[in-house]
Amino acid sequence: MGEEKMSRTLIIMAAILAVSLIFSAFTASYLFFRSRNPRTGTISVVGSAKQTIKSDFAVWRCTYTVQTPTLPKAYEILKSNQKTVKDYLVSKGIAESDMSVLAAQTQTMYVRNYNGMDTNQIEGYRLCQSIEIRGKDVEKINKISKEATELIDQGILMESQQPQFYYTKIADLKIEMLARATKDAKERAEKIAQNSGAKVTGVISSNMGVFQIRALYSDEISDYGINDTTSIDKEIMSVVNCEFRTK
Repeated sequence: MGEEKMSRTLIIMAAILAVSLIFSAFTASYLFFRSRNPRTGTISVVGSAKQTIKSDFAVWRCTYTVQTPTLPKAYEILKSNQKTVKDYLVSKGIAESDMSVLAAQTQTMYVRNYNGMDTNQIEGYRLCQSIEIRGKDVEKINKISKEATELIDQGILMESQQPQFYYTKIADLKIEMLARATKDAKERAEKIAQNSGAKVTGVISSNMGVFQIRALYSDEISDYGINDTTSIDKEIMSVVNCEFRTK
């Protein structure tokens, strides 16, 4: 009796195992067919949009330096140089309201010994001061930044820094660029689906990539995005990753 019961149990277990194997094989075959059938699958594409922009705001600093044996004399010359620089900028068409005089930086200079090491004896003082110019006339500011070293002829030790150029409407443009990149992704998906005899029926997901704001004609790309500030003329590129449903 016990053997007969055990035999029936083994038969039932074998039947359950056979059914499970058949179901697993059917499920695998169905998923394989579905993944290979473009009419019931999905399409993942990358859409992009590009646009040329021109900077509409510039920030530029010029720095002048003074070095004298005494601190009061250094400040006196620094103040005189400040007036000369500001007068020069005004003569070039920069409004005084667009200028900001930054705090002076003071460095004590020490006499060095024969080993090139500083001693405790003060040799003099070096003062550096910058004037920052901010304005919308980017072409003018760029031009003056290249000419400002003319002040050296007037006895002023001048250093002109690289201007920084910005596009102030970038936030609004990003929204427009994202819409254009999404449209481009949909058009790409529709072409792929059409070639496979399928049709795009909807969007499953859409993920925005990083924005690339780079110098015109540059091919530089970064996974973290680029925000070029050294060029007046730039190119902005938006990328979006989309997945579409097809049937």
